[in-house]
Amino acid sequence: MKLTFDKTLSLVAVGVMSVLHTAQAASVYEIVNLEDFDLKGTLAGTRTGYATAVNDQEQLVGVSKGKKKLNSADVEGGVIDVEDGIAPEEKIVYSINLPLVANNFTFTAEENSSPAPWTPTFDSINGTTAPELTDANDASTVNSVDAVYYDINDAGVKVGSMTAQQRTVEYTGTTEGQEFWYLRDYESHGVVKDGDSEIELLPPYTTYVKDAQTVELGGWSTASAINNNGLVTGYASTAISQFGGERVDYCLGTSNTLPVDVCVQQEQYPTLNSRGQTVSSNIQYQIRGYVWQVEAGTASGTELPLGLTPAADSSLIYTAQGLGVNSAGVVAGRSHVYRNDDTNKLRMDAAYWAKDANGEYQYHWVPMADEVSNSIAYDINDSGILVGSYKKYIDGYLRDKFFYFDTTTPDTEIVTPNDFFSILSDRSSRAKDINNKGQVVGFIETTGDKDKPRPKAGFLYDKTSDEFNNINDLLTCESKGYVKGADNSWSRNKVEVQDGTGKTLSYNSDILVVEGSSINENGTIVGTAFIRKPQYQFDADGNLIIGDNGLPLFELNGNGEPVTAYLPRMVVLQPAASASACDLADDSNDGGNFERSGAAGIAWLLLLPFVWLRRKMFS
Repeated sequence: MKLTFDKTLSLVAVGVMSVLHTAQAASVYEIVNLEDFDLKGTLAGTRTGYATAVNDQEQLVGVSKGKKKLNSADVEGGVIDVEDGIAPEEKIVYSINLPLVANNFTFTAEENSSPAPWTPTFDSINGTTAPELTDANDASTVNSVDAVYYDINDAGVKVGSMTAQQRTVEYTGTTEGQEFWYLRDYESHGVVKDGDSEIELLPPYTTYVKDAQTVELGGWSTASAINNNGLVTGYASTAISQFGGERVDYCLGTSNTLPVDVCVQQEQYPTLNSRGQTVSSNIQYQIRGYVWQVEAGTASGTELPLGLTPAADSSLIYTAQGLGVNSAGVVAGRSHVYRNDDTNKLRMDAAYWAKDANGEYQYHWVPMADEVSNSIAYDINDSGILVGSYKKYIDGYLRDKFFYFDTTTPDTEIVTPNDFFSILSDRSSRAKDINNKGQVVGFIETTGDKDKPRPKAGFLYDKTSDEFNNINDLLTCESKGYVKGADNSWSRNKVEVQDGTGKTLSYNSDILVVEGSSINENGTIVGTAFIRKPQYQFDADGNLIIGDNGLPLFELNGNGEPVTAYLPRMVVLQPAASASACDLADDSNDGGNFERSGAAGIAWLLLLPFVWLRRKMFS
């Protein structure tokens, strides 16, 4: 059963139907990048890993984030395995007064890789160095470039974004001992990588000009997706915002005491609000959807039309973004629009762009009801089925809901599939990708608490059969952290680690798939899973506490058991034809050894799927 958009949810009905789950007829899946109940899911020297896309050749791209503060050199003799527990990441501060240190590292993985399938392999962009090879005492090895991969086509061509490398300006201020200011020529440019060849996707707007004065800003662009014909979609800066122009004017004015390019860099860095949260930089741009045709090592760009015509005197920032593209070149994304041409209803809504009879791209709105605050389309398949999510109030709470829309019949409504129940629920969900078989992956909330944060899990939806499944319910027992005993009974795998006190500590393996980001035509799903790890102890100065035996100390709970938390890692899932889905009761939190409070614990379950949304969606 499916509901069109205007069907509403009854709170009473949800209570009645909450025990009626969708029957599981989908394929059984196994995690194929497991090794000794651990995920090979990030680059050495980093804390977290995420898979962003997989092609039909069983090759994926992803990104590792967070340089580890701890490495084996921190312990005499290098006798510990830094993967045994959770260490904090280096604190990255972006300041014109400090050298730039990158925190995002691109990687690839493939089924046929050696020595083991699906091993993350560092893939350099713009001269970056593998994170485990960097040395803070050797400036030539320190990465200053942040890079991200978002997609890969069947020819192995990868797309994403990168920052410029660090450059220095001689310091002329008053701080004793400081020699340089540190800056970049741009904060994000789209990039296409084909083998060892890189193509930089320059935005159309990069330079500020006023009264014969010229300031190089760098602009902004991102490559979000690529099809098998070499057509790339994304978005790019076409003009500076009014406030951004005012900030550049300040840098050009007499009140500014810094060199102009240093002042501009300071304005381009993200700022902190009164609560210490990172917010947008002062210099922002008008952003438009873009496509680039890549041929023979070059790329030619075309701007996609905005969903409205701004007033000539408007000072607002209008944004459009291409996020997915099919083989016919139809682009899915979002754009500002006046709904039904009503200038009082400015919204950011899902959209698609297709060529008309003259070969020109035309904008098409995905119709939304008035109660929707905004919507977005992430992908579109070769049948013209677009997937995304919209935001609206359901039973008094603002929720996201996954939808699909048939662009070949644009007069029809969007469709919101039921998820775990026989009616539309209030579980927030977002679809991230759809293949040509109509299989959709994304994430969904897994609990129904009204006033509490809700953990999330990856989902698999089959449009043809209208079946919706939590991916974790489709996994084999081994893929969930269980081991079969000699008597054929299943139990959680016990991981043993030696503590700095000489004791051997143990905890239960646990693996949770929290997001499906991409699915190929073979049914291979890639995304993010959580793996359970114990936490190291650190002193007040942030130094690892080492025991008399030369091993680090672990955090312990009141029962003397290691306190554990989840780390996000790249995950690869493939159909397991001869296996059965694990039907054991979920005892992942049994034993009292999982600390639900703390920044690295349950909070990751709540926040992770939005990490890449913020990065990919320029805001």
